[in-house]
Amino acid sequence: MKHLFNDMLGEATRLTQGGHLQAATELIQRTLRGEGPAAQAPAPARAEGGLVIDAETRVIDDAPMPDAQAPKTPKAPQPSPAETAASTEQWLQASHTHQGRQLAYRLYVPPTRPDQTGPRPLILMLHGCTQGPDDFAAGTRMNALAREAGVLVLYPEQTQHANAQKCWNWFKTQHQQHGRGEPALLASLTRQVMADHGVDASRVYVAGLSAGGAMADIMGRTYPDLFTAVGVHSGLAAGSAGSLPAALGAMRSGAQAGTASGPAVRPVIVFHGDADSTVHPANGTAVAESARSAQSAPGGPGGPGAAQVTTGRAPNQQRFTRTVHPGADGSAVVEHWLLHGTGHAWSGGSAAGSYTAPGGVDASAEMLRFFLSHQRAPVN
Repeated sequence: MKHLFNDMLGEATRLTQGGHLQAATELIQRTLRGEGPAAQAPAPARAEGGLVIDAETRVIDDAPMPDAQAPKTPKAPQPSPAETAASTEQWLQASHTHQGRQLAYRLYVPPTRPDQTGPRPLILMLHGCTQGPDDFAAGTRMNALAREAGVLVLYPEQTQHANAQKCWNWFKTQHQQHGRGEPALLASLTRQVMADHGVDASRVYVAGLSAGGAMADIMGRTYPDLFTAVGVHSGLAAGSAGSLPAALGAMRSGAQAGTASGPAVRPVIVFHGDADSTVHPANGTAVAESARSAQSAPGGPGGPGAAQVTTGRAPNQQRFTRTVHPGADGSAVVEHWLLHGTGHAWSGGSAAGSYTAPGGVDASAEMLRFFLSHQRAPVN
């Protein structure tokens, strides 16, 4: 099964680089339908119109204004018994403590098959405000994709003590630095899971939605020695804000490219809906532009080549514009998907989770494709 997925990944990458985006997307989806677990029965869709900022909402614990009240958190489907004689898959629940702060998390461990040898990749997935690990896992469907690819997926859970709306504190300066605050806690958790489960240190990735997307970009900037590539969905660039007022301004109107320090920048893939009324779509552009500029800065890995722009439609006829900046070796180092007509929601997700846009571009599959096309030795 693993070699089938790798063959698909290579062919999808070739099609994407050749400009045949629709064919690549269809190949990914076709393979997953044929090889992956059965699709979940659809749950009632969440109304997109509820995802707005209420500027009059009372602020608690210096947290940004939350999105509309999230639906009741669903439970992610528990793994079924292994279908082969290989080790069973696991949906673990545990906690990690660092610098006096404890963080609960869920960890998806795919089954190990005889044809899978050596360390496996890991993705750190950071949920949005009001969400949690089970909700985020159900909405993104990342576990089903990771099962076929042999990838571990780590879902830490923000506490209401740290932020009343369970947002990652991306807008506070103490949580934007290496060795401090939430970046240090998340990096420590990631390293602990890597050690416990024999993760391949050259294939560790981070992704997130909204506030989680903003924190994912911060993690890529502050820990380039740990993360190989970054995925940001409906988020903001590292350094977009250093206070609550600045955060609200950036969310409403967009921010300039982030100013986070750190010369080493990892490949970045960005998704953002141009109808997002919660986090302005200019922020997605800022994430991509910040990464592109950092790639070409002195000390960076080398300037990206000329942008390659393609347009197309998702299965639900959602239009998109995809801009790719290739690196020196021709592989995409910055990839930006502008999702036309989409609001503040994970594109192509499942209605079983909150803040999803089922039927759109499959952000989870495209992120996984992008991530697994990048492998490197950690920076010393």
